[in-house]
Amino acid sequence: MDRSDDRNAPVVVAGEIDTSPAFLDYLRHGVSRKLDGLTEDQVRLALVPSGTNLLGVVKHLTAVETYWIERRFAGLDVPLVADSFSLDPGDTIASVRHAYDRAAKQTDDIAAAAGDPERPMVRSTHGLTLRWALAHVTEETARHAGHTDILRELLDGVTGR
Repeated sequence: MDRSDDRNAPVVVAGEIDTSPAFLDYLRHGVSRKLDGLTEDQVRLALVPSGTNLLGVVKHLTAVETYWIERRFAGLDVPLVADSFSLDPGDTIASVRHAYDRAAKQTDDIAAAAGDPERPMVRSTHGLTLRWALAHVTEETARHAGHTDILRELLDGVTGR
């Protein structure tokens, strides 16, 4: 997957509902790119004591978007995942990427349809809004993007976005 054309931060001159997903998508591509050129065994390899691996991080970020945007913000009945970092035997680079891409599209579509960053979450007891949900998902993705940078460098020395 060559995404060399999107390695710079997005230049978006628009409202919050366009800008927030653009930055989130920029981070998503960086995370997904860390899987490029690796084998199924490499992406499952735990190189740190916590057991964290590249494929597990991407699976976790899928669960984060699904939980906060689809379930909590939009109120959709999506299954809860107990340990979103855990890999199933059938998880592959292709299947996890596909699920991540689907979750990303759902997030973007839901945010665009909502239109108003102040729109409250359907499932919230604290008055949380779409703005909060997008900020939280972006923060979580950015934090784990840094983890994927380190894991990839430990695997084969590849650095950069």
